[in-house]
Amino acid sequence: MDTIIKLIDVAKVYHLGNQDVVALDGVNLEVPRGQLLVIRGPSGCGKSTLINLLGGLDLPTSGQILIDQANLGDMDDTQLTRFRRDRVGIVFQFFNLVPILNVRENVALPFLIKGKSLREANERATELLRMVGLLERQHHHAQEISGGEMQRVAIARALINDPDIILADEPTGNLDSRTGRKILEILFRLKSDLQKTIIMATHSPDAAQFANREVLMRDGQFHEEGEVEY
Repeated sequence: MDTIIKLIDVAKVYHLGNQDVVALDGVNLEVPRGQLLVIRGPSGCGKSTLINLLGGLDLPTSGQILIDQANLGDMDDTQLTRFRRDRVGIVFQFFNLVPILNVRENVALPFLIKGKSLREANERATELLRMVGLLERQHHHAQEISGGEMQRVAIARALINDPDIILADEPTGNLDSRTGRKILEILFRLKSDLQKTIIMATHSPDAAQFANREVLMRDGQFHEEGEVEY
């Protein structure tokens, strides 16, 4: 089994005044390359904290996060920035589109930040928008498209630098069930067609049918599939 992600006794504690809040409590996990893993649990169980740690947006209080055997905790700021830019694409619940940019410009932006030319960025963005079925909306701004379309733009943007890993934090949380299912289908195709490793944090039980594996989360700890009832 080719393991791309490995968590070893990962804990995250936030210090709020005189109180310590344990978001992750010594979790262990191995994710094979090309797997679509669903981490399901209620709000506040630690899912978003885990996504932030895997994306290099935050560092654990203790433990190790290994990506292809490289420990994120050993990376300096420059290395972490490069990791976030090149190795992972993150899809957020609230889309995080830049309102003054149109759809194509939002998708192309990370490619430009990487130092690619405007022509290369536009060509890559056009290719990805075609893949997610939004090419005809490329000149629209965020306020002119639906929530489901904004999430598809966010997925295309997450793919622009061809990352190995896609992290999705409640990608259907702000969508109706029908639109949410379309987003799940797109993520499933990314796993199947592009062989991306996808970790999706969600409270939705519908996501499991698209996954290779489901892990349940409660109070900052993982539980075996089917062990925890919500």
